[in-house]
Amino acid sequence: VQLVESGGGSAQAGGSLRLSCAASGLTYSSVCMAWFRQAPGKEREGVAFINRVGLARYDDSVKGRFTCSKDNAKRILYLQMNSLKPEDTAIYYCAADAALGGYCRSLARTNYNYWGQGTQVTVS
Repeated sequence: VQLVESGGGSAQAGGSLRLSCAASGLTYSSVCMAWFRQAPGKEREGVAFINRVGLARYDDSVKGRFTCSKDNAKRILYLQMNSLKPEDTAIYYCAADAALGGYCRSLARTNYNYWGQGTQVTVS
């Protein structure tokens, strides 16, 4: 299994970025996919997840600003980030939970058994 994030970079507060995560080696339509982030000196936290039918849920800190979506045919997960804030600065990771055939349990880090290498997002 390989998850590869891209699209990170720098943005000004109020700006936008879109992250992508390309997946290989798993049955993409049968896994729960998620985005996590880790700021310097902080624990890795869940941002959003999306289940096999495209239903997404968000952490309160990003609700209304971030949109998680996926393209099953292309096996790509997206995170559209709008109205960025300096506190969104972090390394962003995509992750997959293959335990329940595409149903998502929660944003608990321990639920996810596959991880990407991360992409840096910096908001100033």
